[in-house]
Amino acid sequence: MTQQDREQIKVARERAVLVAVQLPKATVPLQARLLELHALADTAGAVIVGEMTQKMRLPKGKTFLGKGKVEELVGLIKLVDAGVAIFDHDLSPAQIRNLEQACEVKIIDRSELILDIFARRATTHAAKLQVEVAQLQYTYPRLRAMWDHLGQITGGAPVGIGTRGPGEQQLEIDRRLVQRRRKQLKRELDRIHDRTVRQVEKRNADHHTVGLVGYTNAGKSSLFNKLTEGGAFANDQLFATLSTRVERWVLGGGAQVLVSDTVGFIRDLPHHLVASFRSTLEETVHGDMLVVVVDVSEDGAQERLRTVLETLDAIGATDQYRQLVLNKIDRLDRSDELLGWLSRHPDAIPVSAKTGEGLNRLAEVVRETVFGPVHALKIRLPLSDAAAVAFLERRTEVLDRDYQGEDVIMEARLGRRQAQELQSHTRNATIDDMPLAQQLDVIWPPVISADDSCRIPLHRVQAPEAGWGRTPA
Repeated sequence: MTQQDREQIKVARERAVLVAVQLPKATVPLQARLLELHALADTAGAVIVGEMTQKMRLPKGKTFLGKGKVEELVGLIKLVDAGVAIFDHDLSPAQIRNLEQACEVKIIDRSELILDIFARRATTHAAKLQVEVAQLQYTYPRLRAMWDHLGQITGGAPVGIGTRGPGEQQLEIDRRLVQRRRKQLKRELDRIHDRTVRQVEKRNADHHTVGLVGYTNAGKSSLFNKLTEGGAFANDQLFATLSTRVERWVLGGGAQVLVSDTVGFIRDLPHHLVASFRSTLEETVHGDMLVVVVDVSEDGAQERLRTVLETLDAIGATDQYRQLVLNKIDRLDRSDELLGWLSRHPDAIPVSAKTGEGLNRLAEVVRETVFGPVHALKIRLPLSDAAAVAFLERRTEVLDRDYQGEDVIMEARLGRRQAQELQSHTRNATIDDMPLAQQLDVIWPPVISADDSCRIPLHRVQAPEAGWGRTPA
């Protein structure tokens, strides 16, 4: 492989052979791994012309595959005239070099393939910076194995008297340039991240927020468009969404939240890519509630759910309540498939982003979770508390109004969170002639959780296995 060939990592329109290895401790079946790799390669624009699999106890140090399989791969590449071999595993720099020497084509591992997809899909300035940082972090340890221009550089040109000396290897120059560029990008990303944190904190102070999270291609963007005014790019491809989009979701009863559509997760997502997308995932980490979307029509959906929950824990999104949503039920061939999911996850909500089935139920659960159980209450307010009156009119469902002298008695449906917000607007609100602050724990009794701390119903309780669950009433 020449330097120019090695640097052309994009696989769009290239004829590709897929390679997957099944190891004893792997939790995902070999066929499922191959199907996902096929989807990733297709998303990157490759033309799949061949596949090869192997079951082995341990990968080989030099070539990952066994000697016989390497020879088989060389033959397959020549037979189908492929220009690239894509592995469903992360390979070491030496393994990439040795395989490329044997096969005489580009060798792409899983991380490099995902980075290529992200690079193609990134549209915002922040996303492009994040992808470039991830690419530099991936490339840096592979410079020696991947590039061939490692001769020594002398002190000047032309070579002659006064210019001879040990000089500096091109490798060292390249590494220094990569490090310098990476530090520069990280500084810029840190500024973007700090600005995003401030924006998210301000948004959360003014509004309640819900994040849609899930495996890539689980239907989050389609669900987002169905719940809001839309605008998110939705496509039946992996990583269709790389930047967060936020819109208003009207839940009914005067309640509304801001819902965000976030980047999808995937098995074995490169850790440096997760780290680079901090600002994109900021919505997830700081939201009031997470709606975990699972495509139940896909094989291996349970394992994908586990991947999502592990990723959420890894990025620090551990304090929010998580609501499981079983999406794409319209694609299920048999009703017992859905019943199996509901038997394992009784609190899950079956929905179809395509037909709209189950979305009203989802809105009810989100409204109750974010705002607490809703009660119809008669609240007395001075008419002079214009901000409080406007809040009830705008953010709750007002059932009746009765004006008495300088006061107004408004019958409205509201949950605990709305009552707390009302309290922030006025200290003069009363219910049954008692201050609202005293009535909060009477109307919405606190719940004692497993760690004996007082928590209102919207808080999440860590389920022993699934990693999500509803707080008991």
